[in-house]
Amino acid sequence: MKYVLFILTLLTTSCSAQTVSLETAAQCRVISNCPNFTYIKDSNNSLDKYAGTWKGNYNGKIYEFNFIKKLNLGEDIKKDKLIGRMKVTDSNGTIIYNTFNEADDTKTKFRGDNFQPDLKAYMMLFIGNSDFACGEEGIVYLRIKPETPNKMSILMLQDADITWGDCPPSYQPTIPYKTSISLIRQ
Repeated sequence: MKYVLFILTLLTTSCSAQTVSLETAAQCRVISNCPNFTYIKDSNNSLDKYAGTWKGNYNGKIYEFNFIKKLNLGEDIKKDKLIGRMKVTDSNGTIIYNTFNEADDTKTKFRGDNFQPDLKAYMMLFIGNSDFACGEEGIVYLRIKPETPNKMSILMLQDADITWGDCPPSYQPTIPYKTSISLIRQ
């Protein structure tokens, strides 16, 4: 009898586990009646518009981003997401930050999460230069308006309002906090 119950439980669990879209998973952040899922799939190809190389200027620096769509990543729950790489150069062409040549996706410290519940922006976690240990970590919001598909704005919000460690007086985060940067598709 225990064996039959175990088999029925296993079948019920595997039958109820399913694939959901990124949009459905984003809605699950604000509603409680969500399906049991094991794979969050970009079934509507919503990430495709973000993939590629984007470039913009802010405060005398050139910001260049490359976003790559990756499929079926993760352990317990698989997810399609963007992986980001970034290069920042100053007005003299000196490279300030660069992960463009990093072959290991986990070492770019820039990975996708999902859309906001209103589906207007895609959220990515960014952990900046750890050399300063100044708490440079937060969510970067990528937003493309339907009427301007080759323009993107990014905005980074720090995870906490505090920093830790000894930050030098001249410290500036890699991506400025609470500042929108306009990017153009390359």
